[in-house]
Amino acid sequence: MRYYIIAGEASGDLHGSNLIKNIKIIDSNAIIRAWGGDKMQIAGAEISKHYKNHNFMGFSEVLLNIKTIINNFFYCKKDIKKFKPDVLVLIDFPGFNLLIAKWAHKKNIKTVYYISPQIWAWNESRVHTIKKVIDEMLVILPFEEDFYKKYNYKVHYVGHPLLDAINEEQENGEILNKTKSIALLPGSRKQEIKKMLPMMNEIASLYNDYNFVVAGMSDIGKDFYDKYINSKNISIVIDNPKKVIKNAEAAIVTSGTATLECAIYNVPLVVCYSGNIISYHIARKVSKVKYISLVNLLMDKVVIKELIQSDMTVSNVSAEFEKLLTDLHYRNEMLNNFAILRKKLDGKGASEKAARIIYETITNRERKR
Repeated sequence: MRYYIIAGEASGDLHGSNLIKNIKIIDSNAIIRAWGGDKMQIAGAEISKHYKNHNFMGFSEVLLNIKTIINNFFYCKKDIKKFKPDVLVLIDFPGFNLLIAKWAHKKNIKTVYYISPQIWAWNESRVHTIKKVIDEMLVILPFEEDFYKKYNYKVHYVGHPLLDAINEEQENGEILNKTKSIALLPGSRKQEIKKMLPMMNEIASLYNDYNFVVAGMSDIGKDFYDKYINSKNISIVIDNPKKVIKNAEAAIVTSGTATLECAIYNVPLVVCYSGNIISYHIARKVSKVKYISLVNLLMDKVVIKELIQSDMTVSNVSAEFEKLLTDLHYRNEMLNNFAILRKKLDGKGASEKAARIIYETITNRERKR
């Protein structure tokens, strides 16, 4: 079978790569073409366009790059038509992927969405578009099933793919070696890193007894990180955020999937975020959620501190970081909540379940012809 997969950022590249590995196990004749990154390429996909060339975040950033986005959209349509896939698999990245889904629906291309757009947070009305143009929706957060049920739309809850990695390590008997290191996760986009890393650098300069480790990415480039680092107790590990997180005593994290990854690996953290001021105020007006971190969203309460925009100062982050290191009651309460969260997410094998549903979606269609 022929699979065309579109992922628009680093987390999509990670989850897409695990999906591809499982598709190839189920369908040994799979031919896969994708928009993604290095991980998806290593897993066996032919990369049509790298996600770093179309990874724009925020309302103002999208407007500034609208010409590139439009060109990418037309290129993508042309590339899909030329490839003639049996199925189009969309991974998160809703601004772009839902537009492609509308077009694919008109062309009678079978479409599966893996990792639902967070329409419950931003634009609930998009559910009507999804019902119309998406053949199968695969969700990874437990409350998303109930959300879609309100709209009489059946989805498949496959579990969270981040759990697969830690379950695999436990089965292999791997022991986590917590060292006196602090994980710094400044984000996956250059505009995030430019905002976050200088603050993280200042925090590190205040704690000379600790080694701070930045989770870097090769497509950003080590030189880019080095521009914002002058503290001698900071090092960079490229393309291995799991190693940085799982061995850390605590973490300072830009809001995103990494907050959930820290919770899964039982690493106490503080969440920080500071973005473009225009994008931030627009987001505040349209957002329907109380929290920016997945941990707090899933627990529906404040488990980890969120320091956003003007609250994200060196003194505020430092005070919260100090609590993570020295206040045992505070730290243990956070870890207890992480244990509850892992039970909420429950299970393993998300990538395998997703691959099987995608394959069955194609084969069922073939049988009906």
